[in-house]
Amino acid sequence: MSQDLNALKISILEDGVIDAEEVTQISSVIWDDGTIDREEADFLFELNDAKKEAVPEWTALFVKAISAHLLDDDTSPGEIDADEAKWLIGKIMGDGQVDKVEKALLAHLAAHNALPEELSSL
Repeated sequence: MSQDLNALKISILEDGVIDAEEVTQISSVIWDDGTIDREEADFLFELNDAKKEAVPEWTALFVKAISAHLLDDDTSPGEIDADEAKWLIGKIMGDGQVDKVEKALLAHLAAHNALPEELSSL
């Protein structure tokens, strides 16, 4: 993880809460180049797994950014390929539970007909 993302993660998780101001800050950092790369997607999952609570805007940002990472890539635009599915399963199950933010992501992907079968059981 880049030094900037790591410093931001430490700052945000200091109190365990992701508030609206922090969501705005995260959004400006991860969208600075218009795309969400794997490092930024990993960063979002790390924040999600480590937080104690978050404002609703966090769920919206998480779903939008992870969906963009998976569906707006050059390798498999509009779909989740096998490597992406494996990565997503690993990230969602990394902490041993599927939380409400991750369920919102899965529902969003399913609504866009982009949820591979191996993810539909999560």
